[in-house]
Amino acid sequence: MLERMREGLQGPWAMIIVALIVLSFVFAGVGSYLATPVDTAAAKVNGEDISARSLDQAYQNERARLESQFGEGISSLFSNPEYLANFRQGVLERLVADKLVEQKAQALGLRVSDEQIKETILNMPEFQVGGVFNNERYLAVLRQAGFQVDDFRNYMRNTMSKEQLSRALVATDFVVPTEVITQLNLGRQTRDAKYATIAVTKFLDSVELTEDDINNYYQTNIDSYDTEEQVSVDYVELKVSDLVGGFTATDEKIEEYYQFNIANYRSEAQRRVSHILIESGEDAEAGEIKIAEVQAKLLSGENFADLAKEYSDDTFSAENGGDLEFITLGDLDPAFDEAVLALENVGDVSDIVKTDFGFHLIKLTEFIAEAVTPLEDVKDEIAQAVTLEMATEEFFVQQQTMAELAFEVPDSLEDVASAIDKVIVTTPLFSASNVPPVLNNGAVLAKAFSAEFIEENMNSDVIELNDEHVLVMRIAQHEPQRTRALEEVREQVEMSLKAQKSQEAALAFANQVVAASGDEQASLLADQAIVLTELSSVPREGLEGVDTAAVEVLFTLSQSNAQAAVSLSTGDVALVELVTVNDVTTPDTELGEQLRNRMTAQRSQNNYQAFIDALIDDAEVVYLAN
Repeated sequence: MLERMREGLQGPWAMIIVALIVLSFVFAGVGSYLATPVDTAAAKVNGEDISARSLDQAYQNERARLESQFGEGISSLFSNPEYLANFRQGVLERLVADKLVEQKAQALGLRVSDEQIKETILNMPEFQVGGVFNNERYLAVLRQAGFQVDDFRNYMRNTMSKEQLSRALVATDFVVPTEVITQLNLGRQTRDAKYATIAVTKFLDSVELTEDDINNYYQTNIDSYDTEEQVSVDYVELKVSDLVGGFTATDEKIEEYYQFNIANYRSEAQRRVSHILIESGEDAEAGEIKIAEVQAKLLSGENFADLAKEYSDDTFSAENGGDLEFITLGDLDPAFDEAVLALENVGDVSDIVKTDFGFHLIKLTEFIAEAVTPLEDVKDEIAQAVTLEMATEEFFVQQQTMAELAFEVPDSLEDVASAIDKVIVTTPLFSASNVPPVLNNGAVLAKAFSAEFIEENMNSDVIELNDEHVLVMRIAQHEPQRTRALEEVREQVEMSLKAQKSQEAALAFANQVVAASGDEQASLLADQAIVLTELSSVPREGLEGVDTAAVEVLFTLSQSNAQAAVSLSTGDVALVELVTVNDVTTPDTELGEQLRNRMTAQRSQNNYQAFIDALIDDAEVVYLAN
């Protein structure tokens, strides 16, 4: 079984799972995995700590992912303390499950070979540029994350060993062909039926309402008659875009902007280098002796690329003669960058360079000089930037004016509007769930529905909608939340109650039809001018013109001529009769394979969760914080 687990590591799932793991350290930094500062434990799993720092990092990553995917809608949920506590607890429970799998993998003695680790790293998109592994990016990411090369390999070995267990469990699940065939045939089954819609309007005239009925319905549904708090606001807004048209960029301004931002129009010199790396490890002296031996061979005339292939500990670049391709200064160790800059001519080789990774010999293999884009080529672009810059400066001046006048004359916006040559806009009454688009901003709404702001009836401070859009506002009108009296909503109550009672009457009639004998049933339907329509080959996914609720009921009937009544989403009622079950038994290889994959995936998910549950049942887990 252990061998099968090891073999599973080479499949496509390995790349997906490990890539997801690496994403966590690329965005969060793997230093948190390796460092061992003093930290409190969020949980203990069989005596091993899950640190509060790990929980916080996992929580932040998951929250950021959800907010990126769902936007402000999900962000508002995190303001709810109960939701936040449950969310953090869920994250902690996932960390506990992950720790248990890691412990189980270690107990089983799962191991990963060097070749598997190398192949996995080569295929990680985090280390690729243009879809190809880039050694410079690889080393830069490791350095930024606080990893030595050997440390990262050990980290990957541990992580991939743990994933072997997960994939081995998933790989052992299967469904037998008869299960697939049975489910496939059921899914493709259709039914012939008879169907009639019974409109509730047929029974509307027979509904009589008493005063007690109306009062009881009103009291039962009284929350439905609550009004929302509403406000109308006066506001004056200011946008950078409104000011741009008032400015023109002169040639002098354009030239000044170009010279000041010349770095933006200059392409930096590019340097392609190769290197030979001897890792210092725990014995720095031995590493220094070895790099000196390699340097001596190089000085005696041996080929740099051949020496890199033979001696370099950077195995990925070594395969290409030490080539690191074009490097970006600042991504690697400062000492490395300094040595590269000192190489004046293509073919030059540095002296021995010591970095955090070890000892290097660096060769300049290609050099592309810097280039500057002429002013004429970017003049129009700069003119737009200059006018925007001038408009932005004026924007901040006028914004300051707005703030001062809103404070100095707090009971009116007229002075604010006059000073910046804008008009006062008055909104209609709106609630927090029906906000005018320009005011649909968290800061605006918090202010507009603030009890203190409403009571004071003074100007607000300047509220920033974004970096280039601000406003000042005040309350023009306020309607507090209240429950409308019965007399205000009597017509609405009566309409709702009549609709409810007429549907009840229609459903009672439909059930009466279902219970009646053949002749009696025909008579009842004829009295209401209801005709059953014949439907052929109704599939499970439904049929156009037939309510989904009716289709669902149809597929619960098991005998021919069986009938049922059902309330529809429209408020009407339907009568459904099963005529014939049409089984489909012809093979469909493609659809069957898709179904098999879905059933296998679902079973794998269920069984893996059962495995996790069993680990939790057998483990000693203590939750200390969430």
